[in-house]
Amino acid sequence: MAPLTQTENDDIARANDSGRSPVVFVHGLWLLSSSWDRWRELFEANGYATIAPGWPDDPESVEEAKRDPEVFAHKMISQVTDHYLEAINLLTAQPAVVGHSFGGLIAQKIAGEGAAAVTVGIDPAPFRGVLPLPLSSLKSASPVLGNPANAGRAVALTFEQFSYGWSNELTEEEGRALYDEFHVPASGVPLFQAAAANLNPFSEAKVDTKNPNRGPLLIIAGEKDHTVPLAITEAMYKVQSRNPGITEITKVPDRGHSLVIDHGWREVAEIAVEFIRRSDES
Repeated sequence: MAPLTQTENDDIARANDSGRSPVVFVHGLWLLSSSWDRWRELFEANGYATIAPGWPDDPESVEEAKRDPEVFAHKMISQVTDHYLEAINLLTAQPAVVGHSFGGLIAQKIAGEGAAAVTVGIDPAPFRGVLPLPLSSLKSASPVLGNPANAGRAVALTFEQFSYGWSNELTEEEGRALYDEFHVPASGVPLFQAAAANLNPFSEAKVDTKNPNRGPLLIIAGEKDHTVPLAITEAMYKVQSRNPGITEITKVPDRGHSLVIDHGWREVAEIAVEFIRRSDES
């Protein structure tokens, strides 16, 4: 497994030295950790120390990612989860964990390990036991799942595919700007792992939802998300709500899968801040 980078180790040391409660951000497919930069500024302004590790071997920038897309290939769910757990184990305080899309699935896996003080999953990818599979989700995943060979590749979305799966609630102008600024190729294999999760009892897309040490969990759902539609997030909430910990769901009207990076990111970030602060105080 790729070691933590010097930047990631420096962020961990800074968080530990600050004495503040740490927050770990986990990005999903087709983004880099830099997509969390505005969130980190907001959380730091609210008194938290933040880290945002990348996935193993992630390049430093979108430009570098586009020059060498194959660096993303073959990254699997457990490998990425272990990378974040390695970072968390170096923190001197148990963190809040915030994840989007496949990062939201990984955040819930971390919570299931008892390694998170509080967790926020934003439009999280489904795990084993979440049964709905809406047509819009299948269409959003089809650029990868449509070719079995993509399991071993890095796959980039066309702008048209990004428009359907991510920016469907935005103007074309904003969608194009987000695509140019944030979109990078992504490993194909996690989508195949999630698609087969309910057929494979040993799937890496499995979450321990019963762990009594899971801690409070908030699921934030974009009401108009094509990639992770409400049917998936509501089913996920139903499964997670059986845990003895606090489980909540917040539905954000008229928002798609881009809700963490588009013009309304602050509204979503403030929902997450409020839940984490409330959990800290309880």
